Amino acid sequence: MNETIDEIHIERARGIGFIALDRPKALNALSTPMIHAIHGALDAWRDDESVHAVVIYSRHGRAFCAGGDVRFLYQSAKAGEREAIDEFFTDEYQLNHAIFTYPKPYIALLNGVVMGGGMGISQGARHTGGLRVVTGSTRMAMPETRIGLFPDVGVSWFLARTPGAIGRYLAATGATIDAADALYAHLADVYMDEDELAALVGTLKQQSFASGGEVVRFIEGEGRPDAGGESELARNRAYIDKHFASGNGAACLKSLESATSGAEHEWAAHVAAELRERSPLSIDVSLELIDRAKTSTMAETLRRDLGLTRATFHHGDVMEGIRARIVDKDNQPKWKVTHVEHVTPEAVLRMFESPWAEAGHPLGHLAD
Repeated sequence: MNETIDEIHIERARGIGFIALDRPKALNALSTPMIHAIHGALDAWRDDESVHAVVIYSRHGRAFCAGGDVRFLYQSAKAGEREAIDEFFTDEYQLNHAIFTYPKPYIALLNGVVMGGGMGISQGARHTGGLRVVTGSTRMAMPETRIGLFPDVGVSWFLARTPGAIGRYLAATGATIDAADALYAHLADVYMDEDELAALVGTLKQQSFASGGEVVRFIEGEGRPDAGGESELARNRAYIDKHFASGNGAACLKSLESATSGAEHEWAAHVAAELRERSPLSIDVSLELIDRAKTSTMAETLRRDLGLTRATFHHGDVMEGIRARIVDKDNQPKWKVTHVEHVTPEAVLRMFESPWAEAGHPLGHLAD
């Protein structure tokens, strides 16, 4: 199976299915055709005994995938096309679930920007027996609170399983982490030097493998388990656990602003300033989302995400966030709730009310 559309190239070689993201001007942000092409390839290879593993990578150094196509979503919402928004997220989340439950090793080579939807098409790799490979250029984040959204695409499931309070911290702040941080937080598995990725893909296309496990072991042998540098998350772990272990955004912010000692005060002041720029409602929704994901399956997580997308576009901050950060770029969003201290529990719970009954949910067929 070899297929090329404008934004993606799919081929099979030496027992491996290759998916190359190729939308450089948009940093490989996922469009609907890209989502359908990836899912179609996975379906075609699922029961093909000649395909032992899947490798997804970018053809460009700046990014693996910067997320979903938020401009499309914004324009659809402005035009009142709610069904188009529901369809995009439904298709995307079905792909995320297909990756998470894939019966063969799925291997993601994560160079450059890896955000939002890019996390959604990569984090499930570990669950398949595959790998998440990071490099010196990797910059990973779920920055959704910055645009009034929340960590969707099932990533709350992974954030909920990071050490200590790291998941809550990353969800609330949308902080960007590097390769060393990703490995420390269990959001990556193997480190490789940036200039080795292209050679790795070339070798995988030339060398024969008898099984998916053999592919995985080969890649592990080509990389190493650490990035060779100190993780900032590890260095600040005590602070993260102290200030983000529990509570809503107001509680976390109060804790941060009470820090008075030198290094802790400097770190806490920086993080508090970041939180003050985020959507207050989105911060509380994101923290609640991580807490709920701790006891959820991936299918349950994705169903919850889909309901939340409807809520954020209907009565949340995402339209204003996209306008301010991406469309007009004035960076002056006017959030519906202006201070995190003013977010009510009722407003947060309202966001989690699903517009679908259990029997009629668009993702009701998903099972882990």
